[in-house]
Amino acid sequence: MRHACILTLTLIIGLSAASKPKSNLPVSREATILETSSPSEILVRAVGYGTGSKKAAELDEAANLDARKAALWGLLYGGSDPLLSSDAERAAFDKIAEQFFKPANLRQFVSWEADYYDSRLRVSDQKIKIEKSFKINRNLLQDYLVKQGVLPAIQSIAEIVGMPTIMVLPEKIDNRPPLELLRTEPNLKKGAEVIESFLTARQFTVIVPEQQQALQDLQSANFSLSGESEDYSYLLALAIGSDIYINYNIKIESRKVGSATVKKGIVGCRAYETTTARLLGTETGFSQERPGADAVVIEEAMNDAISKVLDRVNNYWKTDLVRGIQYKLVVNINQSIDSQTAEGIVDYWADLVKKVAQNYKENAVADYTYDVLLWCDPASYRSSSELYRYLRQNYKGYGTLQKVSVNRKLILLNIIEH
Repeated sequence: MRHACILTLTLIIGLSAASKPKSNLPVSREATILETSSPSEILVRAVGYGTGSKKAAELDEAANLDARKAALWGLLYGGSDPLLSSDAERAAFDKIAEQFFKPANLRQFVSWEADYYDSRLRVSDQKIKIEKSFKINRNLLQDYLVKQGVLPAIQSIAEIVGMPTIMVLPEKIDNRPPLELLRTEPNLKKGAEVIESFLTARQFTVIVPEQQQALQDLQSANFSLSGESEDYSYLLALAIGSDIYINYNIKIESRKVGSATVKKGIVGCRAYETTTARLLGTETGFSQERPGADAVVIEEAMNDAISKVLDRVNNYWKTDLVRGIQYKLVVNINQSIDSQTAEGIVDYWADLVKKVAQNYKENAVADYTYDVLLWCDPASYRSSSELYRYLRQNYKGYGTLQKVSVNRKLILLNIIEH
């Protein structure tokens, strides 16, 4: 009787295990991003495991499939800037993970797969470990996640907070201004072109600094010809002109290998919010060491760096959907006003900010200056002009409110005597 019970229990457990469907999730979660080969494609080296058979062909087939899954897993979860960047996005993906990792679904995202192994190791009679390289189309992967409701669409972000406009400028060298460097240094000009190409491919609005300067010069000339005085606030807005600026530096290393000269490109990229000076991302990109022109290694290294920086910018922009749109407000109090009255004005502004902001951070509270970052509901204040209008209409404190500049996310105000 006892043997019959054990046999029955064993049979039930075996049938239960047999009826449980095999998971589509990868066994391996090991993947390394090697380079960004274009605005849409990323080269990834992934580990795959093949198990459950003594036949080499079956083990290889299983390991190849697992490596393909691991390559996609690496883009979804791995690195400092994964596609799934929030708890909510990861929870949403968990609901479709089994469907996503079905073998038939994966091939649409793999634009190239190596026909060789970087390494192959026999772990046991029924297990092998391989390393293999893949090119993954990041844009197709992102579009798929948007359609599945895992990621927000770029259009929805743009509708709420607006997509950022971006300007690209090289770092200063020997105190020479960036526009001069773009005119006189071919490598720096090439670097700007690569970044601008990458940005337009990702649907960002790009402001070209040379054309912006030309527009500003034309505007000044028109004012002079018409006899009208220049609107310096407008010229300041033109000078800033962007929500974000990216600056970069380029270094080319070269050495002799036999009779050939090989070069390696090294670039550094940093993205800042223009009007608040907030650092959004900084990355260093490297090219492979290869013979050829400087432009080739610059493009390869720049693609590597700018892709990571833009991931940071995108994540920052998505965060603003939760926190609200960020503005920087600086109120300067004229020093003809006595210090006690000025202190009361600062207190008044602190109270006013609490009424309009979902969240705020005071940068400086001095005797005659109030400097604060505030996050506002995008449904109520989609632009700095809307926020300024509220502040102007609701300021009932001492003195007269005077607008210095209202531009992008920066609001500069003066308080003067009546």
